[in-house]
Amino acid sequence: GASVLTETIFENRYMHVPELTRMGADIQVRGRTAVVRGVDKLVGAQVMATDLRASMSLILAGLAADGETSVGRVYHLDRGYERLEEKLSAVGADIERASDG
Repeated sequence: GASVLTETIFENRYMHVPELTRMGADIQVRGRTAVVRGVDKLVGAQVMATDLRASMSLILAGLAADGETSVGRVYHLDRGYERLEEKLSAVGADIERASDG
């Protein structure tokens, strides 16, 4: 099936979609609307975060993906999540911060 999301506040909310599609996600963006279709699997990749929500979506996609994912520019996370790596590790995630950026 497909999910349809419409962004009504932040014009550039979907800037991270190309990174998710590099991981195998099936997402089409038309203006302020994104159509997301389920896929069998995501694959690990080197991706770049653009903002707080993008950072989290890429980390969650990376945790669900086959293989290793490296998310750049994760400093965005520090604005909204405290001790994220520690909390995700506590519930079984294989995650580490390689640097501050």
